[in-house]
Amino acid sequence: MVTVATPPRHLPMVFLPGAAGRAAFWRPVAERLGGLGAPHLIGYPGFGELPREPAIGSLGDLLGWVTARLPSGPCHLIAQSMGGVLAVRLALEQPARVASLVLAATSGGVDVARLGGADWRPGFRAARPEVPDWFEHDRTDLGDRLHEVRCPALLLWSDADEISPLPVGRLLASRIPGARLVTFPGGSHAFASERPDEAAAAIRTHLEAVAAG
Repeated sequence: MVTVATPPRHLPMVFLPGAAGRAAFWRPVAERLGGLGAPHLIGYPGFGELPREPAIGSLGDLLGWVTARLPSGPCHLIAQSMGGVLAVRLALEQPARVASLVLAATSGGVDVARLGGADWRPGFRAARPEVPDWFEHDRTDLGDRLHEVRCPALLLWSDADEISPLPVGRLLASRIPGARLVTFPGGSHAFASERPDEAAAAIRTHLEAVAAG
């Protein structure tokens, strides 16, 4: 019997939010990507709609929790902000699970403060004192490993994002082999959700290019 591989365009799309932790962040974009694979919108325990899980006390713990909820086989990872660090780690640590990356307004595991990024943590903590605090102390550094990413990567950035400014996107583009950077004029750190037509169009082009090989 001959086994035929599933075309990349039909692979599942897994959407990871930022520190807000709400699966709904990516819903406007996912709704515009029909025909490109089944969407899986993931939220984080203790951050969004899901209750805390005592076993999650670090980014590594959250990564394990997310990994256990991925569809079987490879998928496209589409990630915002903190979710982008999880996505890059998955691409590095479990490359067979990641067919392609879409990273939006993330640190990607590099020092955004060194590149002009504003410290969002105090304001976030003041606005949402109920969320876990471990993520505020996380200093994941993947800068020296970004060249190991082997899947196609699309980087979506706003040129007006104070939290993850454009130099961060440019650095990731220079270190991730073959990565393509698409810049959105204006927009907040959450531009991907606020401007779903534009974000979805860029992601569709990326996934169709992956499918075409």
